[in-house]
Amino acid sequence: MLPAGFPVGELTLHGRVLPASNATFVGEIDGVRVVYKPIAGERPLWDFPHGTLAGREVAAYAVSQALGWDIVPPTILRDGPHDLGMVQLWRDEVEDQSPVDIVGEGDLPEGFRHVFDGLDAHDQPVSLVHEDSAALRRMALFDVVVNNADRKGGHVLPMPDGHRFGVDHGLTFHVEHKLRTVLWGFVGDPLTDEETTGLRRLGVAFEGELGRTLCDLVTEEEVATTARRISRLLARGAFPAPASSAYPVIPWPPF
Repeated sequence: MLPAGFPVGELTLHGRVLPASNATFVGEIDGVRVVYKPIAGERPLWDFPHGTLAGREVAAYAVSQALGWDIVPPTILRDGPHDLGMVQLWRDEVEDQSPVDIVGEGDLPEGFRHVFDGLDAHDQPVSLVHEDSAALRRMALFDVVVNNADRKGGHVLPMPDGHRFGVDHGLTFHVEHKLRTVLWGFVGDPLTDEETTGLRRLGVAFEGELGRTLCDLVTEEEVATTARRISRLLARGAFPAPASSAYPVIPWPPF
């Protein structure tokens, strides 16, 4: 089923996003701007050998909808100029807002949380920080659920009304722990009632239509593992810390 109001006409391409690691195009359907990522343009990944990145992006949208938090813009699978691919409604971000930022070491802006310290390209000490907001808390929890291996700062889109959208969810749902994110500032925080309610709602959805839908987009084992992550989050009642120091927990580059 198409998301309400999703355009259904011909997909016309206007350009390609060159920095993207997989084929990514900006296009238009019935006058509505969209992002199109054809499956034929995906680069094979040794650690994500099953299914397609496009299917994982659509699965991430389905989870976002079941949570009720509107984290992922409407996303579908459909044919396009380069055959079947992921099509997502474009969202115009506010250019002068940075929900995730790099600042001078120890220079924590008001309303932000510290993530880690490091050195920039000129060997100057810097800190990675992100907003201390309900919108980013929800996104961080969403990333834990879908096991997002690539939450870069540039994948967080600030909207004029304060909402934050997350994009680029092709590296999700793996059965092994692969969470790599710039949103580690909430580690140890207790879950709010709203967050707990959303996770419980999602857990119920996994037992019904959502679970069946996801099995058409990722593997059954990945669906079952995701359901267990939800249960563990609810049992813990708090934001988890990185599970191991044996693998990178921050995507590189972080933007």
